[in-house]
Amino acid sequence: MRYLIIISVLVVAYGVAEGGEYPLGFSPISNEVSLYQNCSDDGDNLGQTLQLVLINSIDIGTELGVEFTADFNRKMTPGKDRDYYLEFGLVKSVWKNFSVNYQRIHGTFIGDPVNQFGIRYRF
Repeated sequence: MRYLIIISVLVVAYGVAEGGEYPLGFSPISNEVSLYQNCSDDGDNLGQTLQLVLINSIDIGTELGVEFTADFNRKMTPGKDRDYYLEFGLVKSVWKNFSVNYQRIHGTFIGDPVNQFGIRYRF
């Protein structure tokens, strides 16, 4: 999983303009870093969350959407000092606003990694 994170960050940092003279085309769609203070409705401190959301379009012979989401929590889950949620996805447009996608999910609160295969409608 460590290599997946490193590769995702390198792809985002490389930033090759789409339609260039490179075999790899890259277009950033949304790259966000957020820091949250979590609290209950009563105002109790529920820890902090660092969230990374990286959504990009990449050409490797065909255009794919590449999505990476990560939440790193501190003192949010009872009994744990830290926990995390990682999601990596590939999206391929197939017709109009329909796409097929694959997502791989890892997390401290998920017993085994999860593979998701699905269809998506964008509106």
